[in-house]
Formats: sequence, structure tokens, C-alpha cells
Amino acid sequence: MNKSVLMIIGGGIAAYKSLELIRLLKARSIGVRAIMTKAAEEFVTPLSVASLSGEKVHSALFNLTDEVEMGHIELSRSADLVVVVPATADLMAKMAAGLANDLASTTLLATDKKVLIAPAMNVRMWLHAATQRNIATLENDGIQFVGPNEGDMACGEFGAGRMAEPVEILAAIEKLLSPTIQLLKGKKILVTAGPTREPIDPVRYISNHSSGKQGYAIAEAARNMGADVTLVSGPVSLAPPTGMTFLNVQTADEMLNACEGVYDVVICAAAVADWKVAEVSSNKIKKNKISGVPSLSFIENPDILATLSKAGKSRAKLVVGFAAETEDVVLNGKAKLARKGCDLIIANDVSETSGVFGGDKNIVHLVSAKGVEDWPRLSKIEVAQRLMAYVAGQLK
Repeated sequence: MNKSVLMIIGGGIAAYKSLELIRLLKARSIGVRAIMTKAAEEFVTPLSVASLSGEKVHSALFNLTDEVEMGHIELSRSADLVVVVPATADLMAKMAAGLANDLASTTLLATDKKVLIAPAMNVRMWLHAATQRNIATLENDGIQFVGPNEGDMACGEFGAGRMAEPVEILAAIEKLLSPTIQLLKGKKILVTAGPTREPIDPVRYISNHSSGKQGYAIAEAARNMGADVTLVSGPVSLAPPTGMTFLNVQTADEMLNACEGVYDVVICAAAVADWKVAEVSSNKIKKNKISGVPSLSFIENPDILATLSKAGKSRAKLVVGFAAETEDVVLNGKAKLARKGCDLIIANDVSETSGVFGGDKNIVHLVSAKGVEDWPRLSKIEVAQRLMAYVAGQLK
């Protein structure tokens, strides 16, 4: 493959598996450079790693010779992929917090390459609330995971936390090193994301809890598959993705105007406010100037999904909408499909207990004229990747 990986070996009993992984990578003609934490040297020796990789092993952050020959910044960017094996609870916590107090954590913070981690720890450490928070942060940062598996552990317990086997890690590495199949190359795709804000006065507005994470993930997945993407986003705290046209809007009217154009696919993932105030006050509504609670009169916002589903000759080949529901998710999704006239509805549960709004996981149901396809609980990134693969199949 003429590719190379930078392997960061963490300090856990599973570190011995890194030796077999190096052997497998070399057999595939994949180059390996290694960084070992101080704790990792308690389980495998630098000499063993160097012998198998055929490369010098790096471990010290403040090593004058290493910094002259290859500084840690260059080391972090010289490979095609960074692999952390095993990814201990400590290393994952450092990555999630952005700490950089040794060569391994500094390199992970400095790299601009994809990062794959193979977690390994005691089952109770894996299930601990702190670790689960770190997992969510790392997934949101785009870190790729392989494992952990369930099984017997060196500590004598059984459960999730056993590191994936070297062959599994190898498969994940080869998948990431292979170029993304450009299934959507040449296709123009519009994605809407986030909430809208409908002003009441210069200070107040009506909105919702949408974080925009799912829509942004969809836009990035489409871009990665070669599409020419336009992302129209309501106000969110996410950084604008690169490699696409990005349009920032506030209101539903602004969002509809930004959606003008001819596209092959339209995906309306935004949570658009259904109503807006009929008359927006030009001044802040003062409590001491009115008697009691102010009365607001509402009118309907433009229905963006319905409008784009009935665009005549300029209608996209595939129009996808989202149904954010708190009850009867699939039933309401079916009703919305018929009411809006789109080709596909992604129905999901956004009730308070689901953790979808603002969270990193999602459970969706694909509702179309052909029926309902239920997907398991996935990260929003995985939902986006599967959805765009589905879209590519429909365009064929």
C-alpha cells in the first residue's frame, strides 16, 4: 500500500499485542514508526518494537537528538494514520482534555492526521462515567475507535474493555488508509442543519435545542464521498466544516432563501421553527411598560421541506427530511412523509430521555414509500456515513 502509521503504545497489559500488530502491518508493506509511553516500557521493550518495525522507537519529549533529527511535530504528521494501541483510560483522558505532558500526548495534540484508538482497560474503568464522557468527546472530535471487545481480562474479570485483536485493528487501519470511495463525485448536495431563531424583539427570540451535530456530520460525510456540498446552518456552536459552501442564517425565511438552487439531493436536517411572531417589536419589550404578561401573535413560518419537495422541474432527484419526535416516532414519520411530499424521512426520538438533542448518538428510522428501516443506536457520524451510502445507492 506504500502507507505508514505512527503507532503510540500505551501502558497496559494489552501492549504485548502491539508486537503482533507491527508484524501484520509490515507483512502488508505498511511502514511503522512507534512512540512508547514510559508505562508501556513496563510491558514490552523498545528493542522488541524497534526490531519488528525496523525503525527507531521514540519515547522522550525532551530529547535533543530526536528533536534535531525529527521533531515531535514532524513525527506527528509524517505518517498517514496515527494508531493508539492500547489506548488506556489515562491516554484517552489526556486526549479528551487536550493535555500534552509527554511525547505521546503532545504528538496526539499536534497531529493533523486521522487517529484510530484501540481501548483496553478494566470493565469498571470502561463503564465509569468519566471514561464515558471522554469517549463522547473523542467521538465528537472525530477519533475513530476499534473495540473494545467483551471477554476475560488479565485482572480476572469479564466484560467490555478487552482490546480488539491485532487482525481486527489491522482491518480498521486498512479501511482508514484506503481512499474513500467517491460514490457521490459530481453530485450537488444541499444540507440544512441546526435550529432557526425567530426574533420577538431585539433581545429575545424563539428557538429550540438542536445542536446541528447530525446535519454537520451529514455534510462532512457527503463531502468525503466526493459531493459538491452546500451547508445552510442555523446558529450553532460548531466550527464551519471545510471543503464546502457554508451559509450561516438565523431565521426560517433566511434559510429558505439560502436553499435556492438546483441540487441532486436535498437533506433537510435543520430543526426549523414552525411559527414566528407576527410583528417583531423594534424595541425591547419592557416589563414595566405593559400590564401583566405580553400577548404574542404567531404566524406560520415557510415550510422549507415541503417547498423543496414541490420545486417542479428544479426539484432534486432525492429530497430527505427529518422528523424529530417525542412520541409515536415511526407513525409520525410516516405521516410527515405523506404530508411533505419528500422521498425519505429520517425519524428519530428527541424526547428528553433520548439524549439526541446536543448528544453524540442517535437512533433513526428510515421511512419511505417502500417501508421502514430501523437502525441501531449509532454515533451521529456513523448515522451520517450510512445515510450517505444509502443516498448514493438510491441515486444509482
